[in-house]
Amino acid sequence: MRGGLIDQGVSPCSKSHPTHPKPTTFPPTKPIELSKATQRAVSARLRDPKKPDPVSHVFTILPNIDTETLLSHACETLASLNVLTTDLACELEGSHRSLALSIQQLAVLGELLVNRALDNLDPPGEASDVPSGTES
Repeated sequence: MRGGLIDQGVSPCSKSHPTHPKPTTFPPTKPIELSKATQRAVSARLRDPKKPDPVSHVFTILPNIDTETLLSHACETLASLNVLTTDLACELEGSHRSLALSIQQLAVLGELLVNRALDNLDPPGEASDVPSGTES
């Protein structure tokens, strides 16, 4: 390729594209500052629960959804997180693998808690929608 990017010693990956914006760089945030900001946001939310959470504008949940449906979706989300982190851990080694497995264990714990809450709403020993004698 005469006159191409390779012959000129320029990598195709290093070419700047005017249509792509330059990546934004943020100043480094110290963990203490981040913790204080989080604490302020959580404290404000706890003082006035009716005050809308600024993050909630991205994802919203309809207000009339029943508790069992919410818990079922939470359980499915945690089960998906469990699978994703387990798959990720298989690709990692050392401390990164340990971190991924720690996240996976937290997902499993959350899933167990949600399942228990679902059982508390509808205990397994009670009458169900399936009439007796028709179970397969």
